Amino acid sequence: MFYDILALIGGLLLPLAFAPFDYPILAVIGLFLLFASWLNVSPGRAFLRGYLFGLGQFGLGVSWVYVSMHDYGGASPLEAAALTFVFTAFLALYPALAGWLSRRFFIGSRIYQSLIVFPAVWILGEWVRGWFLTGFPWLQVGYSQIDTPLAAYGPVLGVYGIGWVVAFVAGGVLAAFHSARKPRTLIAVAIVLVLGMGRVLSGVSWTQPAGEPFKVTLLQGNVPQDMKWQPEFQRETLQMYTEMTRKSWGSRLVVWPETAIPAFYHQVKETFLFDLETEAAARGTDLLIGVPFYDQTQDRYFNAVVALGETPGIYFKRHLVPFGEYLPLRPVLGFILDILEIPLSDFASGNGGQAALVAAGHPLAASICYEDIFGQESLAVLPQAAYLVNVTNDAWFGDSIAPHQHVQMARMRALETGRYMLRATNTGITAIISPKGKIDVAAPLFQRTQVAGTITPIEGSTPYARWGDWPVVVVLVTGLSFAAWRRRRILQTDSSAE
Repeated sequence: MFYDILALIGGLLLPLAFAPFDYPILAVIGLFLLFASWLNVSPGRAFLRGYLFGLGQFGLGVSWVYVSMHDYGGASPLEAAALTFVFTAFLALYPALAGWLSRRFFIGSRIYQSLIVFPAVWILGEWVRGWFLTGFPWLQVGYSQIDTPLAAYGPVLGVYGIGWVVAFVAGGVLAAFHSARKPRTLIAVAIVLVLGMGRVLSGVSWTQPAGEPFKVTLLQGNVPQDMKWQPEFQRETLQMYTEMTRKSWGSRLVVWPETAIPAFYHQVKETFLFDLETEAAARGTDLLIGVPFYDQTQDRYFNAVVALGETPGIYFKRHLVPFGEYLPLRPVLGFILDILEIPLSDFASGNGGQAALVAAGHPLAASICYEDIFGQESLAVLPQAAYLVNVTNDAWFGDSIAPHQHVQMARMRALETGRYMLRATNTGITAIISPKGKIDVAAPLFQRTQVAGTITPIEGSTPYARWGDWPVVVVLVTGLSFAAWRRRRILQTDSSAE
């Protein structure tokens, strides 16, 4: 029972390692408590303790789901609480299965389990969570280290590589508790080397400038979510963004947030957008504007970003938000649409072979909303893209921890690719993020404002931009496959001896 409670406490500590709390050491402590609870127990008990950890981790860390469903989705307090609990209960299965697998298929000393098995199984569990059923990579431990020396692993191994280092350190501390003096010394040396490598990598520049710096302006309209799609508010919204844009004519590029235009593209293309594009061209300014796009020939609509300027283009969002933009398993989960009142909740996804948009004279990697939380997908138009642009509408999260967590993940994309990230949001956090993953300038939440700054186009590839997540995944799978083979050989030897 003591270790059951310890696992739950570890799960509650883990979200505090992330923004807005920012206590990254708690990621190590949380995993240390979880791994300690998995030592020398049955697979069933490890499953239970992993589940308790997951309830704490996601119950606190994604509590903003309630805000989205109740405050903005139209669900009653009881309905929102029930749906949030179901979501949390499902996510908790990932650490639960990690615990079960680590005890079911791998045997060895406490040191072997702590240093090799537990960290590898944990990170592979995060990786599966990042793509299974469209993926939900929220609260992956690597993000918590964006402001620590371990962040230098990002351009090489990505968020999963950073996460493995955190898990290895947690497992190493645990292994040291169960070691004699000499092994304990070796473990300490290994931890110091892993941490020290972060310092070494921080001095490496993987990418380089590809042209002259240029000025950009990001607009944060702060349009209330409950008013955004009301027809009588449309003219006021368009006028507000137009006035903000006219104040930014000195910029080479102006970026509007996700679905900033509360109308379909074809409804404003020949009128509002034509006039705005003509005016912007006369000032030498390119525009990137979030707008829903209706394909009348196929009766489908898309979440899109339109480039207006020297090189017109359009990007259709590829990775949709379950329940927010489309409904998975509609025959089973269709009742959820009866609970939630979400406009434009049945988007179609864009194809994966879209050409890069071009703005301010350079190709860019565009993403919409939570597409920026998927590291592998950010690489689709690299290395030709000179910078990253994300437009989003985090108004659905209200004044919760989610906007802070979201921008933390956007920072990781800039770090992994070695490029500037321009992040334009409706209510915040709008920011210009440097290639090192640092915020150069940002707007406060829930203010109508503009964020202006200068960025440099970038060329070249980081190791992560070349290989993505696969090096980490392949190494961990290979290591666990060897460990499983080793377990089988040991069991066969023991059986033969009998």
